[in-house]
Amino acid sequence: MAHLSIDIETKSSIEIGKAGLYRYAQSPDFGILLFAYQMDEGPVEIIDLAQGEEIPRQVVEALQDPGITKHAYNAAFEWYCLNTAGYRTPLEQWRCTMAHSLYCGYPAGLDATGKAVELPQDKQKLAAGKALIRYFCVPCKPTKNNGNRTWNLPKHAPEKWELFKGYCRQDVVAEHNILRRLEQFPMPEEEERLWQMDVRMNAFGVRVDEELTDGALYIDERSRQDLMGEAMGITGIDNPNSTVQLMEWLEKNGTETDNLRKATVTDLLAGQPADNVKRMLEIRQQLGKTSVKKYEAIRKAKGEDGRVRGLTQYYGANRTGRWAGRLVQMQNLPRNYIGTLDEARKLVEQKNYEGLRMIYGNVPDTLSQLIRTAFIPSEGNKFVVADFSAIEARVIAWLAGEQWVNEVFATHGKIYEATASQMFHVPVEKIKKGNPEYSLRQKGKVATLALGYQGGTAALIAMGALDMGLTEEELPDIVARWRNANRRICDLWYRVEQAALMAMQTAQPQAVNGLVFSLEGDLLYGQTFLTVQLPSGRKLFYPKPFLQENQFGKLALHYYSTGSSKKWGMESTYGGKMTENIVQAVARDCLAETLKRIEDRGLHVVFHVHDEVIIDAPEETTVDEVCGLMAEPIPWAPGLILKGAGFEGQYYKKD
Repeated sequence: MAHLSIDIETKSSIEIGKAGLYRYAQSPDFGILLFAYQMDEGPVEIIDLAQGEEIPRQVVEALQDPGITKHAYNAAFEWYCLNTAGYRTPLEQWRCTMAHSLYCGYPAGLDATGKAVELPQDKQKLAAGKALIRYFCVPCKPTKNNGNRTWNLPKHAPEKWELFKGYCRQDVVAEHNILRRLEQFPMPEEEERLWQMDVRMNAFGVRVDEELTDGALYIDERSRQDLMGEAMGITGIDNPNSTVQLMEWLEKNGTETDNLRKATVTDLLAGQPADNVKRMLEIRQQLGKTSVKKYEAIRKAKGEDGRVRGLTQYYGANRTGRWAGRLVQMQNLPRNYIGTLDEARKLVEQKNYEGLRMIYGNVPDTLSQLIRTAFIPSEGNKFVVADFSAIEARVIAWLAGEQWVNEVFATHGKIYEATASQMFHVPVEKIKKGNPEYSLRQKGKVATLALGYQGGTAALIAMGALDMGLTEEELPDIVARWRNANRRICDLWYRVEQAALMAMQTAQPQAVNGLVFSLEGDLLYGQTFLTVQLPSGRKLFYPKPFLQENQFGKLALHYYSTGSSKKWGMESTYGGKMTENIVQAVARDCLAETLKRIEDRGLHVVFHVHDEVIIDAPEETTVDEVCGLMAEPIPWAPGLILKGAGFEGQYYKKD
């Protein structure tokens, strides 16, 4: 099959970083400036559309030819922009080099990927590219010196334009060379389908309640004005938002602190008498509610048709392959606890600030809880929302062969009570409300949530054990009891770690519980990976692996990754952490199976969050139908018992 590598340069007055690709391309002033392409191993050609050149007829035909695979780095951009500009090209014929690089464990971004795969310097993106994009691709400020123009055109800087054309050519060269390296480690066809499904979902978008969004932004502004006025009246300081000024005022009023971070303010409020200090700390807390900025993100990303597009990123959680949130960041939306959501929504839609404040008190917190409800189904449809119940606990027990846990999920499903029963040797029937043994459920819950990946007392604390009323002194006993009750899960950590070390030391595949650990590489480009083949057939990639002692003096696997620093660099791992990667990856593959089943039913998933799917469904679609799809056996996971739970409604919420 022939291959066509493409890179385009475009212009739009919409800021793509904040509004996203789809809103960017829908702008009336959107246009394609340059079109660079390479057919197979031929020369890179560039078409100067900004200066009247036309894409050759044979290339236009190639964009629709099913016998020619189209490639681009972040291909969703090229595909959507070309179709928007009138060049029809079916998504099924496209392959994304960025998606492929993410699959292989490399970072996102053409320049970042080029460096990670060690492209020669002259084949990487030109450093001047960003400056040229700013010059030609976004509006410029009109001044007397530039003749009050709002766009820089090729004629205004011919030398820069020639550089820009070189930059566009170079992107094709870089993408093509990255592709050649990645082809040594093919991306499964099923993953290609999932990428295409993600692009179609993002292009379809989700409708938003424009009245609610506008009302929330109006009320938030009113609230902030009132809170700032009240704060200035209480403190007499010019800028109550100033940490330094407020800390000085607090000290003068008998409350000393070395910071005003969110957790610190919460601690200071605990036990604070009802006085000016307490009220000022409450105001600080309310003014610091940044989650309401998501309404502004919604407004910026919303298209003329009232839909937000581009909310998810395929393989955005690099390593496990999970999807990540973009633009509004649906993965970290605040939960809603208000029991009267309908009434609160009406007040916001009516811009009734006084009514909202009178009934709910804390206006910023109320607006924060309503963010989810800003997403609504298409006219005449409803949302059907369903998620997997305790999927990570199910997957790790299935992988490890922890039979008693599997039996719990096959029967009553009360995993927290059953875990407490195993830990404290109490009949599970006694762990119910009204009995003294019910207090053990809390210990079973926090242990289940915190200890599955080789965590200890620190993991329990991070999961909120102390906030649940447990004492630090009893945490080591909880860890020991949980591990004693889950011997096979503990064994899985050590077997996973040992398999990784043995695969590295012997260069021979190592099989553990349906997983295969292998050292893979290619002689042509010198790439190496430790891979873990999952039950689904998909692989996890650990690039540039090597063995070295870790901070504890123990031999450990090290590899390269984009870690918490967001920079490409060395990481180390261990059995529990690799087990977490594997379990989350298997859970992701279970979600992928559900997404494919939903698509096969002709239903539209408009976004998904962690293990939850949100379907823009006709009225006849039922929650039971969707949960049934989630519970269907998975061919590659015999014995894995899954269960879905959900609800339906006219807006999104946390049920």
